[in-house]
Amino acid sequence: MCRPRHFAVTYSINPWMDPAAWRESGDMLRATAVQQWHGLFRALGGNGASVELIEPKEGLPDLVFTANSAVVLDGRALLARFRHPQRQGEEPVFAGAFHVLRKRGLISEILTLPPGVTLEGAGDCLWDARRRLFWMGCGFRSGVEARDVVAAQFGVPCVALPLCDPAFYHLDTCFSPLPCGAVMYYPAAFTTEGLALIHARVAPEQRIAITPEDAARFAANAVSFGSTILLSNCSEMLRALLNERGYTVVETPLTAFQRGGGSACCLTLALGHRSAAVTAAVPAAKAVRRAH
Repeated sequence: MCRPRHFAVTYSINPWMDPAAWRESGDMLRATAVQQWHGLFRALGGNGASVELIEPKEGLPDLVFTANSAVVLDGRALLARFRHPQRQGEEPVFAGAFHVLRKRGLISEILTLPPGVTLEGAGDCLWDARRRLFWMGCGFRSGVEARDVVAAQFGVPCVALPLCDPAFYHLDTCFSPLPCGAVMYYPAAFTTEGLALIHARVAPEQRIAITPEDAARFAANAVSFGSTILLSNCSEMLRALLNERGYTVVETPLTAFQRGGGSACCLTLALGHRSAAVTAAVPAAKAVRRAH
């Protein structure tokens, strides 16, 4: 995670971002962002997560969205490459942070994308532990050609899902694979091809299609581990569906960050994901470590 010391909406690269509206209430919104970030930080720690921090940097307001920094599996980190110049300054900062994590033994290897390939980290590339594959969003921020790079680098399948709604520009804003094997997703965010790819791999009883209202609350932008799901807000209907599957839903409001187009998942990056082969060889305590 990265503390929101410099978080603000100073430019617009997605439909949620309104710099003028932020300026009108800037001091109040900055204070709210700090309060809400700490709420998420405490909720993660209270549910067993171990958190690593990246130092904020002035001029990089979206550095708080650490999910976009890399794709991580089996201790190997594939560093992101951003599409918009407003975020490209984050790349060397994240690279430096991962080199520190490698020196500390929390990351074993740092990988880079081929020239010309864009992939905005785990914001667009989500690990599905039950299916042992990556789901990758493409069309707005990440290029479809990144699919083959991810598959080759990590030795697991990667399914590219074309996105069609600019409000849901990253996969993690509209799709969340849950530990039980269910998938929480917003159907209208995907093209016909994208939906077909989801339906081909996720059985009907494992699909949790959320409403436009829950999508607008960023309910799919959740952090899930074990039987706990952390999110900003959701409807009672969605909470009941998740409770029926054995989950405890923890709400930790993140409305200030939603003005930047992100929520709980965007504000974190899990370093502990393991593939089946590695999980079998890694002690349990290390396998479940979540460092952000």
